[in-house]
Amino acid sequence: MSIFSSFLTGLVFGLGLILSGMANPGKVVSFLDLAGNWDPSLAFVMGGAVTVAFFAFRAAGRRSRSLLGSPIQVVRSREIDARLILGSATFGIGWGVAGYCPGPALVSLGTGHPKALIFLAAMLAGMLLYNSLNRKTRERLGATP
Repeated sequence: MSIFSSFLTGLVFGLGLILSGMANPGKVVSFLDLAGNWDPSLAFVMGGAVTVAFFAFRAAGRRSRSLLGSPIQVVRSREIDARLILGSATFGIGWGVAGYCPGPALVSLGTGHPKALIFLAAMLAGMLLYNSLNRKTRERLGATP
C-alpha cells in the first residue's frame, strides 16, 4: 500500500504542477521579473500550498503515525543557522536562474523538456558535491556521519 500511496501522491502533485503551469520555467521567471512582464500567478499557487501545508503540519504534529500507519517524523527544530540560510539561498538562486526546482523539473523531464535534464544533472552533481564535502568535513572534525 505504501508504494501505491507514494505513486498516487506523486501523480496528484505532478498533475497539480502541470495544471497550474508551474512545470513551465518561464512561469517562474515571469514571476521574478518585477520590472518586465510580471506574472503574479505563482504567488497564488504558493499561497494555496502554504495554506494546505499549514493545516497538514498542524494535524501531523498531533499524530505519531500517518493514516496509512507509517511513523510521522516532523522536524521540531526552530534553529536558523548558517547551513539553513546558505541552503535556502542556494535553492532560491538556482530556482531563479533555471526556473526549476526539483519537483517541476521531474515533471518537465517526463513531458520531454530537454532543459529539465540539464537542470536535474546539475542538481544531482550539486548533491554529490555536497555529500562529498560534508563527509570530508565530518571526518576532519572527527564526527560520525
